Amino acid sequence: MTDIGKIDRDFFDEHIYPYLGAEREDELLGPKHGVDFGVIDVGDHVVALATDPLSLLPELGFEKAGWFAFHVVMSDVAVSGLHPSHLAVEFNLPPEIADEEFAEVWKTFDREAKKLGVSIVTGHTARYSGCQYPWVGGATTLAIGEKQDLVRPDGARPGDSVLVTKGPGVETAGFLVTLFEDRIDLPEDDIADAKDRFYDMSPVEDALVAAEAGGVTAMHDATECGIHGALVEMARSAGVRFDVSHDDVPILPGVLEACDYFDIDPWASTTEGTLVLTVEAEAAETVLAAFDDADIPAAEMGKVSEGDGVYVDGDRIEHPDVDPSLQVFAELSADRE
Repeated sequence: MTDIGKIDRDFFDEHIYPYLGAEREDELLGPKHGVDFGVIDVGDHVVALATDPLSLLPELGFEKAGWFAFHVVMSDVAVSGLHPSHLAVEFNLPPEIADEEFAEVWKTFDREAKKLGVSIVTGHTARYSGCQYPWVGGATTLAIGEKQDLVRPDGARPGDSVLVTKGPGVETAGFLVTLFEDRIDLPEDDIADAKDRFYDMSPVEDALVAAEAGGVTAMHDATECGIHGALVEMARSAGVRFDVSHDDVPILPGVLEACDYFDIDPWASTTEGTLVLTVEAEAAETVLAAFDDADIPAAEMGKVSEGDGVYVDGDRIEHPDVDPSLQVFAELSADRE
């Protein structure tokens, strides 16, 4: 198992995958390493569901902390191509959180859920000794829709185009600079640009826009290990080869400056908010036009073919395994204590 971050594929295959409880005929998609969600068949419809930890960082302010927590738990199910519909959420809160602080978090959840038409159907909220920021619980998000509208995470096919929104390092810049601004020696304009990335850290709209445009065969949000990790996971799960280039990928203001400052590879670092997707070749321009209409920066970065692996400008890349931004976050957090 990796020392920090998500478990690696070898640990998953040895210790998780063989032990998944009862086999059921209504399970259309179960756990796979690097796959964002599962799917249950419920007759005329399917239910996509995903579970994620809840993190709250008071240093962000409780509105921003709540916004980020909400969109993280929406992201994995949004890439199913189905519209998020229901949320179950659990808060195991540290004793020091004040009532008004949690109220701000919860009002933010309510506001964002209403925007998406998501109903919060059940949950659990309590303060417990031993709980501490940032990890304060977990949530399961559901999306209900028709089978033909489901976008499988392993659906990339030879001939598809590979698209990406927003580019690398969005979360690394927006999150770390917002959180540790007082510790960063960068020009004011670079800091302002990086902080502006904070509300880019959601791929939910990206996924819904793409699904509505049509022709999408697979989607993945580029969280831990970034765009390179997402590409490898998508190609691996579908059993295909990706040939891509960085050249046309959008890079948002402040990202490279922040990543250079922290000595982080932006292509291998977490970029919540960035969507990697494959689409039928004839649909690529339609999807890109839909992104443009929604003011979401996006580009085609490559093609899918027979074979295996991911090649960037002809050179094969492997999964980064460990996200470099996690160690930077841990070190800066420890220095603050």
